[in-house]
Amino acid sequence: MTTVFQTRKGTVEAVNDISFSITKGETVAIVGESGSGKSVSALSILKLLESNGKVSSGAILFNDLNLAELSNEEIRKIRGKDIAMVFQDPMSCLDPVYTIGDQIIETIKIHEDLSKKEYVERAIELLRLVGLPDPENRIHTYPHQLSGGQRQRVMIAIALACRPSLIIADEPTTALDVTVQAQIMELLKDLQSKFETSILLVTHDLGVVAEMADRVVVVYAGQVVEQSSVIELFENPQHPYTEALMRSIPRIETDRNQRLQTIKGNVPSLDDTPTGCRFHPRCQFATEKCRVEEPPIFQVADNRISKCWLVDPDSDIEISYPSATKEKIDEDVYIDVSNRLEEKELLLDVKGLKKHFPITKGILSRTVGHVQAVDGVSFHIRQGETLGLVGESGCGKSTVGRLITGLIDSTDGEVSFDGNDLISSNRKTMKDLRKRMQFVFQDPYSSLNPRMTVLDIIGEPLEVHGLAKGLDKQERVGELLETVGLSKNDMNKFPHQFSGGQLQRIGIARALATEPDLLICDEAVSALDVSVQAQILNLLKDLQKKMGLSYLFISHDLNVVKYISDRIAVMYMGEIVEVTDSETLFENPMHPYSKALISAVPIPNPTIVPERIILEGEVPSPSNPPSGCKFHTRCPMATEFCKQQKPVLRELSSGHIVSCHLFGEGEEKWGNIL
Repeated sequence: MTTVFQTRKGTVEAVNDISFSITKGETVAIVGESGSGKSVSALSILKLLESNGKVSSGAILFNDLNLAELSNEEIRKIRGKDIAMVFQDPMSCLDPVYTIGDQIIETIKIHEDLSKKEYVERAIELLRLVGLPDPENRIHTYPHQLSGGQRQRVMIAIALACRPSLIIADEPTTALDVTVQAQIMELLKDLQSKFETSILLVTHDLGVVAEMADRVVVVYAGQVVEQSSVIELFENPQHPYTEALMRSIPRIETDRNQRLQTIKGNVPSLDDTPTGCRFHPRCQFATEKCRVEEPPIFQVADNRISKCWLVDPDSDIEISYPSATKEKIDEDVYIDVSNRLEEKELLLDVKGLKKHFPITKGILSRTVGHVQAVDGVSFHIRQGETLGLVGESGCGKSTVGRLITGLIDSTDGEVSFDGNDLISSNRKTMKDLRKRMQFVFQDPYSSLNPRMTVLDIIGEPLEVHGLAKGLDKQERVGELLETVGLSKNDMNKFPHQFSGGQLQRIGIARALATEPDLLICDEAVSALDVSVQAQILNLLKDLQKKMGLSYLFISHDLNVVKYISDRIAVMYMGEIVEVTDSETLFENPMHPYSKALISAVPIPNPTIVPERIILEGEVPSPSNPPSGCKFHTRCPMATEFCKQQKPVLRELSSGHIVSCHLFGEGEEKWGNIL
């Protein structure tokens, strides 16, 4: 199949002559970096491309029916009934003005003629099938009333409405927490076993691939570069691109002192693809033949192919991947958490921090309640230390970061930065302190002004704080760009001229402009490909060693947090439930919530079957939190005492703090439950 788009520059090939197949009940994963053609391949199958795109050649055979030759009217009879699609962002795919029941029923009505009662019964049955609680009442709710995980379940219910033979899932778990991601993966596997449904899984998460897929198709710059069974692919990749992707992933067992492998450069633009092998500009094994002559697809073994000259039987080049090397650690700057952390001076001290957002009602906007977004958070960060802050979406992680920097006002509590009280500081003092604390936001596309050049974006904080103007500003911006791995020649460009990873580097350069002591990184790598993510993580660690920076690293990706953090604080419903060093948390988590989070982390190894702790129910509403321990409604170890009495943070061992009755007031009665 070849898919092309008509642009101002002419015809552009987004997908170039790719081939793969899926059998009944099989899961095939398509993996690759952004811009490789994964989603375009999936959308081409159902003719869901933009108006300027089309399948220009090749065949898409579904039970011997060539979908590429069907008219729009004919393909509509296939969509939803025989082949269904689960999109990446359910909020943009679900209609906000219709109930979820109406949207499920609409799909059934297109393909089946049933009575009104039967439509409703089928919708309720589907919601129950995908694990949505109280489906009889939830059928009348609107998308905005559901959590991200619940909306994704509704999308899966819509996809299953007519029992299709094939489900195309385009990044179905990318924006979800690890706990919800684990639930969605288990759900898809259960549904597959019940109905023998085939799944085409589009993703860049190799942990999800290892757990879900039977076979894997690796794509790069619109071409299939490797295809194999999932076990063979992970055990012995046959293309340098596949190997590089796997070595980019931070894993739970990855040594914190070990640099992540990165892939130099970026995926080439569709209108400027390299000659020869498309991967050669980024390949460490590229030869002159790779630069000039495009490799054919070689049959490496049964049901295994690779598009690389290195697997040519006549090739005399040996692939020898370098072993992971240890970083050279500057002992004067780098913090060894086990030996030297206590010697460092306290930089940030947060005590009892609260933020309760008022709920107003009526014409007079009277306060009728509060959303307890942050409810008594306490932690500290020392100079040169990285504290990871983890938890599910809505637990208050990002709000904590905004409270610390004064982007929003706190309801109660104390925040001390280098001995200065931030809550009661006057405007001038706060301005002086804020230049020492900077924010790196999650989405660089929305946090960088598209109308400003890079010079103005990075130079703005320099002017605001009176640090540089004119030629001095240009010189300083050039230095900052080179510090984060970009060129000073980039300063006159606009944000749209950069890739996602480059934009995140610009965001980091802007944060470094005022020479801060503390960076608050809010999901700073969550939207990036694994290869770009590795570059940013290496950059953050290099900057920490070079400049002695401290980080508050907010994320729901536990593999990343484990790799970059000295200590980790676990949050649930606005409260800290456990704090300890990163090694201890993953080797011996004490709080039941921490155990569930860690058990839900996808493992990029298809030979390991993880023992998951699947949390029942949904996160309670922060406007009406449960009494006692807030986690008791989902905790597998909860007792009556947990429902009545709120636990307090207790130090179980040196630096290991836990808020749980299993180690506190109720320990005498039920501590042996562990």
